[in-house]
Parts: sequence; C-alpha cells; structure tokens
Amino acid sequence: MKLIKVAGAVLNQTPLHWENNKQNIIHAIAEARKQKVSILCLPELCITGYGCEDAFYAIGVHQTALEVLEEILPYTTDMVVSVGLPILYQNRIFNTACLIVNEQIIGFVAKRFLAGNGIHYEPRWFTPWPEDERVNIVLTDQKGNKQSYPMGDIYYNIGGVKIGFEICEDAWVANRPGRKLYKYGIDLIMNPSASHFAFAKLDIRKRFVLEGSRAFGTAYIYSNLLGNEAGRAIYDGGTLIASSGSLVAVGERLTFDDYLVTSAVIDIADARMAQAQASTVFNVPEMQDNCIETHFSYPNILPEPSQILDNPWEKSKYLQEEEFARVQALGLFDYMRKSYSRGFVISLSGGADSSAITCCCYLMIKMGIESIGIDRFKKKLAYIKEIQDCQTAEQIAHILITTAYQPTENSSIITQNAALQVAKAVNAAFYELNVNNIFKEYTYLISKAIGREMSWQTDDIPLQNVQARVRSPSIWLIANLKNALLLSTSNRSEAAVGYATMDGDTSGGLSPIAGIDKAFLRQWLRWLEGIGYDMKGTEEFFKMPALKYVNEQQPTAELRPLENKQTDEEDLMPYDLLDAIEEAAIRDKKMPLECYILLQLKYAQYTKNQLKTWVIKFFRLWCRNQWKRERYAPSFHLDDKNLDPKTWCRFPILSGGFERELKALEAYQG
Repeated sequence: MKLIKVAGAVLNQTPLHWENNKQNIIHAIAEARKQKVSILCLPELCITGYGCEDAFYAIGVHQTALEVLEEILPYTTDMVVSVGLPILYQNRIFNTACLIVNEQIIGFVAKRFLAGNGIHYEPRWFTPWPEDERVNIVLTDQKGNKQSYPMGDIYYNIGGVKIGFEICEDAWVANRPGRKLYKYGIDLIMNPSASHFAFAKLDIRKRFVLEGSRAFGTAYIYSNLLGNEAGRAIYDGGTLIASSGSLVAVGERLTFDDYLVTSAVIDIADARMAQAQASTVFNVPEMQDNCIETHFSYPNILPEPSQILDNPWEKSKYLQEEEFARVQALGLFDYMRKSYSRGFVISLSGGADSSAITCCCYLMIKMGIESIGIDRFKKKLAYIKEIQDCQTAEQIAHILITTAYQPTENSSIITQNAALQVAKAVNAAFYELNVNNIFKEYTYLISKAIGREMSWQTDDIPLQNVQARVRSPSIWLIANLKNALLLSTSNRSEAAVGYATMDGDTSGGLSPIAGIDKAFLRQWLRWLEGIGYDMKGTEEFFKMPALKYVNEQQPTAELRPLENKQTDEEDLMPYDLLDAIEEAAIRDKKMPLECYILLQLKYAQYTKNQLKTWVIKFFRLWCRNQWKRERYAPSFHLDDKNLDPKTWCRFPILSGGFERELKALEAYQG
C-alpha cells in the first residue's frame, strides 16, 4: 500500500475581496493540516474570485493576486496545495492553478478549455492554453527578487506521486486533458472548479469525476466554490474524491460556511494497479520537458474509515423543491451580507411570487442556523446590531424581513388575508399601506390634463400600470428607512412576455425568482405547504400550512375592477403552455411554425387555432418587451433557461419581430 491523505476544500469567496479570500484559503489549509492532509486542492481562481468580470483587465488585479499568493506560501509547510489565480504572460491572461509544495511555488498549469456558454464568458478575458506547450515565466516577489517558474500544459512528480490537472471546463469536454495524463501514468488528477449551481448538474459532475477516475485509473479530487460569489451565480460546493472509479468522499453542499474541507485516504498503489489492468495501450515515454519533479516526503499513515458511510452522495442530493429552497436561501444570505444590506423588504401581494420570496427569506434564516448554528449565523451578520441578542429564527426574521400589502379598490379580501397569514407564518414585520387615494389622484391629475375622464373601456392598460407603479415609492421608502434590500417579485414566465409593470412590480435591487417559471413556483408552494407531489423524506422543517391561502387562488394581478375576475392566464395563456413555448422558442431557438408543431403533439386538449394564437402572441410579446428584460434587477441563475440579457440570453431590443415567420405560421394549414 501507498496511502496518502488528500482533500478538496470549498470556499465562499468574493471577487477582489483580497483579505477575505486569503483568510478563507489560510483557514482551509489549517483545517486540512488538522486532518493530517498531505495534498489539498482549492477551487478555481480562488485568490481573485471567479466573477471579477472586466476587472481581470486591470494590471493591479494581477499584481495583487501575486502578492496574495506569496503571502499564502508560509502556511503550506509540509503540504502540497493547489491555488487558483490569473497569470498575465505575453500580454495574454491565463486561468491557472498554481502548485505549491512546502512553501515553494513549483509551477502553474494553465486551463486549456474555456467556458463560453450560458452564464460563462471566459473567452472574453482568458486565452486557452495550447496542448503540449510549456514556457517559463519570471515573477517578481514583494522584495524585488525574480524567480522563473514553469507554466502551461504540465504535470508534476511530487515525491514519487504524479499529479495532473483538469481545471473545471477541461473535464466537461470530449478531449479532456485526463486522456493524455493517463498515458503518463498519472496517480492523481486535481480539478479546481467554479461550477455554479443548476438543477440536475450534480449528477453530471459525479459522472465525469467517476468516469475520469475509472477510465484513467487515477485518484481524482474535485473542489468547487461555495455560495453567492458575485451576485448572479450561486455555487453549491460539494467536494468529490474518487479512486479507480469509486467515490471515497463526498462533501456537503449548499452550506453557509466560509470554507469546508473534505478529506480521504487513497491508496496510490491500488490506483496504479487498476490503471495497469485497464491499460490496452503501451504507455508512451514520459515527456520530461512537461514533467516537473520535486522532492516531498509523505507521512506514513494508517487506513481510516471512508467518508462515504451511509452513502452521503445520496444525502447530498435533494428533491428539486428542497434544492431550490436551499440554493435560494444561500444565495439570498450571501447577497445580503456581501452588500451589507440590513434585511429584505417585499411588497407582499398575497400572490404566489411575493409569497414564495417571503418564504425563501425565512428559510434563509432557518437553513443558515441549521447549517452553522445561530451564533455563527449572527457573527456573519455582525454589522446588523439589532439581531445580536436574538435567540430564535423567528426573532431574527421579524428584524430582517419586512413586508407590505398595498391594496387599491381592486384588491380583494382574499389576497389581503393571504398576505397577512404568510407574514404571520414567517414572523415578518407587516404593514398595510392603502394606496387607493394615490391611484385616484393620479387618474384625476391626468384626466384633467388630457381633458377627458379616464375609463376602463378606453384606458385599460394605463390604469392597470399606474396602480402597480404607485406602490413603488412607498415600498422603496421602507427599504431606504431600513437600509434593506428591496426584492423584485417578477418570475421568468412574466419576463418572457413582459407581463410586469416597469417601475412597478419590477422595482427592486435583486430579483430572486426572475429565472424561475411560474408553474414550478406554484408547484413549490404546494410542496412547501405540505401537500406537494412528493413529500417523501421532507420533514416538518419545510412545511408552511399558511400557504394554503395562496395556493387556493388563481394567479391574478388584481389591477382591474373585481367584477372582471381578472386572472393572469386569461390575460396571457396557460402558464405551462407559455413555459413550453418559451423553452422551445428561446432555449431551443425554434421558429414560430416549429413551436406550433411541437405544441400540437403535447397539448392536444387545445384547438389548432388556439395554439396558433398563443404562439403568435408569445413571439410578439417577446420581441416587444426585450427593453424590460434589459432593465430587470439582477437575478439568480438556477437552470439552463435564464432570460437575463446581460449574462445569458442576448436578444436585440429592436428587431423585425419575426413578422415573416409569423406570417408563415398564420398561413400554415396543418
């Protein structure tokens, strides 16, 4: 046996927050040392933060990153540590993993495959490193001393253990670097990653870690970022350690920690024999130019129990509804504390969207306390003095969550009661601010100016919109009074067709559910109430019976007179069908006629004319309302269908509006 203790660490970093990032790295190294770890893998770009955006173009960022790297070195005594940072070489920027051995920099592996799809924008800042290329770079330390280091497509022989790298996206491509590393008899592959959360993504990570470990006959360490790093992307952590195709350790996901170290003992000799048994191709001679050797003594250790007792892989997986709750909770918590906001303010209408957001804010508190304890929770919010004496989640909620129900004459007793009951259930501060007189004053003011009385027969949309807008100043005022973050309540289904009032329900500094469709939100609220489709394994922790007052309603804006019995789906179309059109048209880039043909297969209960009408309506509303999507507050990215035009789904504000394509659909007889 050749037993070595290895570890991966997840870190909750913040772009350009140098001291915070450095301390998290140092604490993770110290924790790994407590666990007697010899080799530690830290996440991608963990010194600077992954989401630095165009700040990667600032020379000062690169200089400071190197200074911080130098400051970390003394903490790596008798350890092998991988740390991520950008490196500027020949007027190009490279995403690298620096390998440190016993306080000495040994070299820099540069990322070969850059993520440029969806939320990712790496090719804007970084240059992919060419295969098999190696250079020497000269770095100057803080004392002015110069030192040359190897950089590029390299691997290491550290005390007889061969170590290679796949940096995040490197492992997601067909020609992954591990295929070549296998030829050189690599013992251990480290994968420092910045892999944001998305539904169903965890299983993909597990597959490439296990398959890489099995196919290449190696041990494999995957480490990831944790938390809401830069605003939109939320990282779920989840260290994975495998050996020869078997998981040997799985780290917790979606915790509220600053750092979390997951370790395991691996047998390098077993991995080597597995590689020998699996090999059908004679290994090529080692390419010594790209192999960096250094001496290192690994301590003699004894076997220890595996960390995958009781199958923590399954424990790290959740029902989608619970996973949504946990990622929202972590995202909101980090956004609040990193922006130094003193809580959240929600215009609570009693409908699904605002109720879901209010519940997420409460779950943020409950899950944070569950994850790290109430004392550490309060310590991470030390700037909010008002919560420091609180002893329960409910006491904290009353300070951090503020809600307001703002009725007009078109609001119903049903939504009023629903708003009140949800606020009570989470112990939020609750105000009722009747804005009807303000609404009436505006209509009188404009009627006088235009020389006629406004009416629902002639001015339906303006009268609806002004009601939504008069709610904005008062809710902003409350947010300002509390130095809290106003949360916008629009969802993705509404964003797709512009079914939201700009400067009304879109008001806010953060839009937590703008990436989530209405159908899922309604399902989630039923689950949270306790009557969802699958409550297996769901504890009382998640049940909020007060949501029955929300779930028994049909979604409605309540902006027309009550006798009109306004509903969202009557104004638009069935939400599940709207989401299906959006998925086909926007995510899958289908033309109107193609969308119509697909819908006929799935929605046989509707007439062809009705389906055709809804498809035409969707495309026209989509094109007319891109300007609204450009102005939405930042939203969380939780799946592969986000409509955020700044980081995901770019579409021209002015366009031809699919007129040719819609004419083809109108003429289609099928």
